[in-house]
Amino acid sequence: MPGAIRARSQIRGRQTSGRAGGSLSPVETEFVSFFVGAARALKLPKSLGEIYGLLFASGGPRGFDEIVTTLRISRGSASQGLRVLRGFGAVRTTYVAGDRRDHYVAETELRKLVTGLLEETIAPQLAAGTERLDRLEGALRAEPVARRRASAHAILQGRLEKLRAWERITRETLPMLGRLLGA
Repeated sequence: MPGAIRARSQIRGRQTSGRAGGSLSPVETEFVSFFVGAARALKLPKSLGEIYGLLFASGGPRGFDEIVTTLRISRGSASQGLRVLRGFGAVRTTYVAGDRRDHYVAETELRKLVTGLLEETIAPQLAAGTERLDRLEGALRAEPVARRRASAHAILQGRLEKLRAWERITRETLPMLGRLLGA
């Protein structure tokens, strides 16, 4: 196996080529590597990219134990990763006849993925940001006049207004971004 392919065929430092022992095929490895890179770019745990990549590449549902074995990750990482991915709407459970356990499939519609990610990650941060800006504005108003330097206070007030404008633009842009990426 050439060096570049060998390097890409290792996830978390484990050899993953071939199917024996619950390992990934070379094609699955490439899908997993792709989504690990996406997870890193989004500052998400690597295990989320591994799990999503495996499910995305799968021809059908995968059970929890199969995910753990195939990716060679801990049950805790798999459980937490699946919980987060389900929260984003990136993964859903599905019924498999004759098996009482949950099985998972990847959501493959970009619009649903982007919407879920925006709703679960950015929207809560915007809400918290609004509260912080309100507290900042209150602190500026509450500052005793005697402690205010006119120029410094004016600069801080201007910066607060700039942050409010950024927040407004972000709130207006995110829904459009979700619609654009889902088209």
